[in-house]
Amino acid sequence: MDSPLTGLSAALAAAEAAWGPRQDAMELPEPDLIAVNDALGLLRRRLDAVHAAVASQIARASSVDLGADALAKKQGHRSPTALIAATSGTSTADAARLLRIGDATAPRAVFGDTMPARRPAVAEALKTGEIGAQAADAIIALLDKVGRRATRAGVDAAERTLVDQAAGLSLDQLRKILLRAEAQLDPQGVASREAELRDARSLRVYQRDGLVHLNGVFDSETASPIVTAIEALVSADFRSGDDPRPANRAADGFVSGIPDESQPRPEGETAPRTLPQRQADALALLARHYLACAHTEQPVAGATVIVRITLQELLTETGAATIDGIDQPVTASTARRMAAGGGVIAAVFEAHSELLDWGREKRFATRAQRLALVERDGGCAMCGAPPGITRAHHIRWWTRDAGPTDLANLVLLCEACHHRIHDNGLGRSDRWSRCGRRGVVPAARPRRSGPNASPRRTSAIRLCSLTRTAPR
Repeated sequence: MDSPLTGLSAALAAAEAAWGPRQDAMELPEPDLIAVNDALGLLRRRLDAVHAAVASQIARASSVDLGADALAKKQGHRSPTALIAATSGTSTADAARLLRIGDATAPRAVFGDTMPARRPAVAEALKTGEIGAQAADAIIALLDKVGRRATRAGVDAAERTLVDQAAGLSLDQLRKILLRAEAQLDPQGVASREAELRDARSLRVYQRDGLVHLNGVFDSETASPIVTAIEALVSADFRSGDDPRPANRAADGFVSGIPDESQPRPEGETAPRTLPQRQADALALLARHYLACAHTEQPVAGATVIVRITLQELLTETGAATIDGIDQPVTASTARRMAAGGGVIAAVFEAHSELLDWGREKRFATRAQRLALVERDGGCAMCGAPPGITRAHHIRWWTRDAGPTDLANLVLLCEACHHRIHDNGLGRSDRWSRCGRRGVVPAARPRRSGPNASPRRTSAIRLCSLTRTAPR
């Protein structure tokens, strides 16, 4: 059996090979810069695994039952958490995380026998470097939370699925998956959590230093129309452009709405508005429209709150629903109430759906196709941006490749990622792989480059496979 340090040595050797004879990171060409970054990421994740195992043993040797002979106390620290934080130069929160991970992933001693780790799939992924400490801790925390109400088989299957999905995702992307996983594993908990979040909603308006401050927190139901309307206005704002310089134009004629930075700015012109400034302006525009318009039911044409739920969940009011642009799931009863309130589309899905392929008769995706794309991709397939700021992109280009406006040839991309596709030569269909978010329709996404390339992961299209029960 190899030493746990063997994996560290291999990752370090990969970083050294990519670095080569250079004396400074500034000397690294882009391919080597990426290779070094990948190797350092693997090194960090594998180091987390070794440190968690060591932390677990320190905790056992520092048991309160040992009294003055506890390891931490013999080293002059009141607890193993304090010892690890002091010797590692980290916070007590980071040290506590290592102890939690070690407790869940280290083999257990039960009545003199060695038993497997409490979370074996997390332990294996951590050891190989597929996931890091923060991802492991988040998965463990979720499984421990729902373990009191979910079945053992369901929790074990969820552990394998979540570990498989977590590799290659940022922590923010993983958190979105975990919220939906919790709703699937513990649907009754969604209702209580929803009530807590609804009670916590608030909006404070006050003035200070010549500015009016709005400080608000909202539950999913309250926030969904706010987020949808603001995103729609900001997206339209970016497409129209308020910068005096010409906008970038892609090879197929698509205008990104992003000013061409290579063009000089006219003298005296100020910098373009930032995203927070545009969001503030969008909120003000909505308020002005409401005050001035006699018909305020739908102030933003084309901007619709979409609640997604299965037919069975809608009929039985069990399970959970999701709202486009909102991470926290809601109960089926809330979804029904929102749909009845107007201004909301309830997207109900079952095995049979409307015919969505339109060939080359139309260039632009139909409303039904866009709904299916949002359900499949969940947002931008490259960066995970919300659906409200995305467009349907032809994988085989409409003009250059005579690509059809069929669902299999479409993918959701935000303005920036659509522009990157055309600028960086990612428009070839062989650079995309397919993986459906719900397993109903295929999704397309660009692959990483390189001989050992794997599909680039986003949280958006990998959220709904927790029904899988077979082992990996």
